[in-house]
Formats: sequence, C-alpha cells, structure tokens
Amino acid sequence: MTPGNELVARNVHMLREQRGLSLAGLARRAGIAKQTISKLELGTGNPTVDTLYALAQALEVPLTRLLSTQSQLVMVQRGDEARWNEEGAVSSRELDHIYGSGVIENYVLRVAAGGERVFPPHPPGTLEHLYVISGRVQVGPADAPLELGEGDFARYPGDRTHVYRSLGGPCTLHLVASVPRPMPGTGGTSGGSTVGTRRAVDHSGPCPAPVTRS
Repeated sequence: MTPGNELVARNVHMLREQRGLSLAGLARRAGIAKQTISKLELGTGNPTVDTLYALAQALEVPLTRLLSTQSQLVMVQRGDEARWNEEGAVSSRELDHIYGSGVIENYVLRVAAGGERVFPPHPPGTLEHLYVISGRVQVGPADAPLELGEGDFARYPGDRTHVYRSLGGPCTLHLVASVPRPMPGTGGTSGGSTVGTRRAVDHSGPCPAPVTRS
C-alpha cells in the first residue's frame, strides 16, 4: 500500500462511517461499483481522478478532504497578515469555507482570566473554526495547542481532545463548529453539541460558563 493510497483509504472509510453509509450505500450514491470502493478502502485500488471526484461528491466534501492528513486540516491566519476586500462602505475578510452536510454551530465564548477548559473529542469529522475577538489564548488539539491573539483565526480538528486556555486576561472568542450528521435513513447515530453538556440531538440553550483553574 502506497502512502497516497493509505491516506485516501483512511479518509474514505472514516467519512463513509461517520455518515452511516454502507459500502453498497456509498456505491449507489457515487455511481461506482461496490468492489471498487472496497478495494480503495483496503488500499489496494488505484482510483482515477473521476472516481475520487464521484466519491467526494457522494460524501459531500471537497476533493482535497480525501487527500488531506489531520495535520493539514490545521490552519492559522494571523490578524496582522489578513487581507481585506474593500467594497464601498463595507470591508470583508475571508476566514474559511465550510463544506459538507451536517450541523453548523455558532458560539461566542468568554474565557475568564487564567481560565481553561478541556473538551473530549466531538463526533468524527468535526472541525472548529475560531476567531479571537479579544485577548490571548491557546486553543486547538490538547497535545499541540495554537497560540492566538486578537484578530487571529484558526481551524483545527474538533474530533480530538482540545483545549481553550486564557493566556493572562479574559478572552472573547467566536467559534463555528461544523459537525457532520449521518444521512437520513442510513441508521447512523447523531453526535452531541460541541459546546456545553453533550446532548443527543438538542442544540438549543446557552453554552456553560468557562471553567477556571487556579
């Protein structure tokens, strides 16, 4: 198995399972033979570009998602390097794109001075997109957190243990989490809300106050 085949095999298998799709179900959606997908997930197939595009469309992700490692999903955009698009009285700054089906959760988080909160992994495929409104923080994977300041933006996997940690004073953060959902009728299970107590389906209600550790 080549490294490229192994990467595609792992990503297709993970994305298929998190959507609750069987091999036959994905084959029907993609218009590809079940045996072709089986070989691909075993790393023994040699998929064409057309096959990869069909799989990406069926899984509702960009093609690059099938070819990316977990570390490549991490992205940081520093505030002092941001590009603003001027359109009359309105200026816009592009942060990121969110692809695929599922639930998009929007939060404003406040972390107390010296505060820290560690979250267990969310459902497979969850990505967190975080913008620092004020303060300095460490956020992201607990084993390799990112240090961010006011105006910085980062994207990182939310399906690993991750942390929000104030570096000094209080912080205000804007968090958008993209949480994949199983496709209707596939028999998959739903994940919980990414912030606050882990609810089965209910995404209503405010997130709890941050935990402060002395």
